[in-house]
Amino acid sequence: MAQGSDNNDTSYTKSPSPGNKQGSSDDVRKVMRREKNRIAAQKSRMRQTQKADSLHLESESLEKENAALRKEVKRLTEEAKYLSTVLSNHEPLCTGLSGASTELLYGAHHGAFHQHISVPHYPL
Repeated sequence: MAQGSDNNDTSYTKSPSPGNKQGSSDDVRKVMRREKNRIAAQKSRMRQTQKADSLHLESESLEKENAALRKEVKRLTEEAKYLSTVLSNHEPLCTGLSGASTELLYGAHHGAFHQHISVPHYPL
């Protein structure tokens, strides 16, 4: 064993006079302080590990949520493309209408779909 590697070895901290009580109490304080510091360091490492674990779980959860949102964006983009095609195919049927007749059909929202157009419902 290397010299000074034993945490309980306090021989290098003793005062020059072997019978000095103050040197002995200083040694006890150093041992107690080292033990307290060792425990504090251990708790700190444990908190750090728990924080890393928590961040890892949160990261996995956010990655799953991100994947689900990307899937929904893709579905909605496809639906918007389909509805745009339906509108493009329907617009020629409405071009012959005058402005007054269009307002009767659509109300104040000119350009909206007629109610009789069937649009498939996409499951969520």
